[in-house]
Amino acid sequence: MAHAVSPLAPKSIPNAPGLEGVRIATASAGIKYKGRTDLMVMVFDEPAAVAGVFTTSRCPSAPVDFCRANLVHGRARVLVVNSGNANAFTGKKGRESTAATAKAAAEAAGCEESEVFLASTGVIGEPLDVSRFSHLLGDLAKEAIPGRWREAAEAIMTTDTYPKLVTRQAEIGGTTVTVNGIAKGAGMIAPDMATMLSFLATDAPISAPVLQSLLREAVEPSFNSVTVDSDTSTSDTLLLFATGRAKGRGCPEITDAADERLGGFREALKGLLLDLARQVARDGEGARKEIVVTVEGALSDAAAKRIALSIANSPLVKTAVAGEDANWGRVVMAVGKAGEEADRDRLAIHFGDVRVAFEGERDPHYSEAAASAVMKREEIPIRVELGLGSGRWTVYTCDLTKEYVAINGDYRS
Repeated sequence: MAHAVSPLAPKSIPNAPGLEGVRIATASAGIKYKGRTDLMVMVFDEPAAVAGVFTTSRCPSAPVDFCRANLVHGRARVLVVNSGNANAFTGKKGRESTAATAKAAAEAAGCEESEVFLASTGVIGEPLDVSRFSHLLGDLAKEAIPGRWREAAEAIMTTDTYPKLVTRQAEIGGTTVTVNGIAKGAGMIAPDMATMLSFLATDAPISAPVLQSLLREAVEPSFNSVTVDSDTSTSDTLLLFATGRAKGRGCPEITDAADERLGGFREALKGLLLDLARQVARDGEGARKEIVVTVEGALSDAAAKRIALSIANSPLVKTAVAGEDANWGRVVMAVGKAGEEADRDRLAIHFGDVRVAFEGERDPHYSEAAASAVMKREEIPIRVELGLGSGRWTVYTCDLTKEYVAINGDYRS
């Protein structure tokens, strides 16, 4: 079932440049969707360093288990991603289909199965028929070319209404390097690692342990701070690959996460992940508004984050935003139920620049008209001041509309 493009979608999708050592191909395998691509292959001409973070769900998909096992080797030659079927909660059949895909991918790329990475997204509990696409992998590996990042982003979509693609550049030791990233996700989004699926690649020569350190740091304020519906997917996978090809242009190899030359790259990676994460929130199923929740003055950053998530995940807060209702009482409720220290009489709440509540009651200068004007925006900033400490965190989410129910009510049909 196709859905109208989110009104919060970017005005234009960027063209990500091709990266040395990375080639991409896509195909229509008919796994679930008709008339659209649903298979993506990313080939690395030489072994690429790889880092990854995955779902904290205790019911992970077979591809997640497979990737976790291969990640310890730190090398990648091929990535295969399908949409339309999550290959999750599929038991022995799921493990067998994952093994069969890995074998076919290794043969297609001419590599070891330990250098293969897989991801699947879509319906949970349906066996994945590998015969629909395994025979395509050989030709796709041969036909893959650099620069097909938008096609890759389109192939991994499920209920997404637009492809999510970001590119950034940075300097390492005076040499310009590039990092490209794609993501998919619109529902079942409350990542406790990344998002449903996200894949990044860079030409920087960075070792796998350093990549892992950078990724874990960058994911916290981005994908680990975005939620659509509080539901953590079985399939969440975020992989970062480094081909190292920029070494040929004079870029120094980085083998220490504390290397000062990583400063620019670290910030570029954080910016890219935050951009992708916010796009996921803005494409939340049925979303019409982005909500940016910032909690300040908590006893710690961790406490601020938990309170911000309590607000962002509240159906009452989200439906109030959908109805453009400046119902700050629902924010008070969400702060109070979060389980973190809060003092009612020190609390201040802002919608945009409008302070709506202060010191345990409605702000004495409260203006319903001013607060309502904020609620008509596409981006709704909600800021809570606790007045207890220096902890601060921002979480990104979206409103909850009737369309969310419609999409998820017939997702399998």
